[in-house]
Amino acid sequence: MQSVAGVGTVVLGGCAFGANDKEQGRVIPENAAFLLPEEADPHARTFMQWPVHADIYEGRRYLREAQQSIALIARTIAEFEPVTMLADARHHADIADLCGRQVTLWDIPTDDLWCRDAGPLFVKDAAGALAVMDFNFNGWGGKQRHENDRLIARRVAERLELPHFDSALVGEPGGLEFDGEGTIIAHESSWVNANRNAVRRDAITERLMQAIGGERVIWAPGVTGRDITDYHIDSLVRFVRPGVVLIQLPETIRANDPWSAAAYETYAILQDARDAQGRAFEIITVPEPVDIRATSRDFVGSYVNYYVCNGAVIAAQFGDRRADAEAYETLSALYPDREVVMLDVDPIGEAGGGVHCATQQQPAA
Repeated sequence: MQSVAGVGTVVLGGCAFGANDKEQGRVIPENAAFLLPEEADPHARTFMQWPVHADIYEGRRYLREAQQSIALIARTIAEFEPVTMLADARHHADIADLCGRQVTLWDIPTDDLWCRDAGPLFVKDAAGALAVMDFNFNGWGGKQRHENDRLIARRVAERLELPHFDSALVGEPGGLEFDGEGTIIAHESSWVNANRNAVRRDAITERLMQAIGGERVIWAPGVTGRDITDYHIDSLVRFVRPGVVLIQLPETIRANDPWSAAAYETYAILQDARDAQGRAFEIITVPEPVDIRATSRDFVGSYVNYYVCNGAVIAAQFGDRRADAEAYETLSALYPDREVVMLDVDPIGEAGGGVHCATQQQPAA
């Protein structure tokens, strides 16, 4: 084990962990070399999940609004690449009415929409063959029950006839950012947390790297217990490409606001850190939206919670004309070969997430 420059940075060698049972995936082979492709690499398709539990949304009206937003995201992505919606077959007729024929439906039961967290995370082995890595979704540390969602990764692997491996961690892929070249960024609050993993950070670091091909994990503290995810990194920081990150920052640290303080803390850590290749980060900032349509105190207004699909970047806009325009210009400059599409999906923000949270890519073979 070796510490390197940058607060919260740990470098470790790979090590195999795992527990095997009938529901979990296979133990990661000791000499396996899996790699999570970077999101901007070509996709075979996008997976999404259909939300069905009205009690999570405090009523059917709010659930219907979330479903309409999920349908809008699915229809938009389907203009650029295939989309597969996971849902119990009894919901398929309704979904087809909202999503149209461009979206493929699979009979895999779901509870909620968060495919980034509960869906299949696809990795490639040394020969380039796909496998599904399972992070044992437990409802963000037991905050909600998701009896169907916790089985989605395994069921998708079975349908695709792909190997299914147990990461030996409890967590969510929305809680990590990976550049495809060995560097992981994560908040400790959503991994080094007894509601998910009862092991030390060093062990979590090793297991993360073994599961997705990491060589270096850059940890920032994050925020524990103030939102359902314990502050997923993908609502704050995203890799644009190796060595380049985009972070959303408020104008200043606000009194009694742990989110603004944590955002600047993560920013400072990234300024001092080096990636797995020894590079300092080029850090690009985008402001947070302020003059927005939504009024919920827990609303997630994140421009960086966007999704990169074949030929496009799908992001949210929030009604703040200045900030929305600046985010559009920033994303267009960062992804000049892709069309930037910004959607009004406020019900997803009201539910605690964004476009990235609702999607999961299957890399092209």
